[in-house]
Amino acid sequence: MQTTQHNIAPATPTFDVTKGFSVQPSSYSKRLLELRFPKETVNAFLAATAQWPVQALEYKSFLRFQCGKVLDDLCHGTLRPAIITTLTQRETGGLLVIPEGLDNVTQADEMVKFSTAVAHLLGRSNFDAMSGKYYARFVVENIDNSDSYLRQPYRVMELHNDGTYVEERTDYVLMMKIDEQNMEGGNSLLLHLDDWQDLQTFYTHPLARQPMCWSAPPSKNTSKEVFHPVFDCDATGLPTLRYIDQFVQPENYEQGLWLYELGESLENSPQKISVPVQTGSFLLINNMVWLHGRDRFTAHPGLRRELMRQRGYFSIPRTVHYNGQ
Repeated sequence: MQTTQHNIAPATPTFDVTKGFSVQPSSYSKRLLELRFPKETVNAFLAATAQWPVQALEYKSFLRFQCGKVLDDLCHGTLRPAIITTLTQRETGGLLVIPEGLDNVTQADEMVKFSTAVAHLLGRSNFDAMSGKYYARFVVENIDNSDSYLRQPYRVMELHNDGTYVEERTDYVLMMKIDEQNMEGGNSLLLHLDDWQDLQTFYTHPLARQPMCWSAPPSKNTSKEVFHPVFDCDATGLPTLRYIDQFVQPENYEQGLWLYELGESLENSPQKISVPVQTGSFLLINNMVWLHGRDRFTAHPGLRRELMRQRGYFSIPRTVHYNGQ
């Protein structure tokens, strides 16, 4: 189906660019804000953190927070409040982050470092079992025999939340594009929970709060099954979602049909938006209120895309609860 392309005129930046960044509504949705860093801020950050290679951030987790502080200091202490406010406010909950001048695969380590700094102003990234690090880098190519849709280029990866098959909180997801060759299509697909036309129908269904089994394929390097319902609620009693079609294991006919109908409703929502993400840029979204997916690519023998993922929890007073806690 066609996804929505909202045309919203750029607004005056919410934060003065002289502070090192700007924030304004994106052209795709008023809920998804664009956080842009000029080259001066990016270059100053990279110079100030040059002493710490990515390996140092992998070995010493506190350095990830120090990188965040370096970036926030360059922005005169105004960046962290802006990120926290955007990600924890249900009305928004999402950022398209554009670091100007950070746009070539030769800068891959710098991309990891910059995105780590932004994420750790909000919280801490969880251990990623697939990579064995706090982040995962993976490649989508023309031919793939993966056991999930993550690396399969010529089909849509349906809307879902991350962290459905792990016990750790997954409050946020960060998805960065590191490289792209011979690529057409493959936009990120997003849907805010409050824009989903059938939310109340499914949220009020008897199966909405029934614990279900979630398990992952071998490539995810986690064999433990977890159990939780599809729906929960935030601190104000509004719905939150933890759902992915590939990993939920319905135990009976009723669950299977309900999950099928839920997935069909999400995929056919007219409020689903299509967002192109440029090399070096990334999406940072509240995982409890935003679903994400990926559109199919146009076939090409030399197709290659490298992505980087971080996902973790808010290490601040949270407005969105996890499992009702």
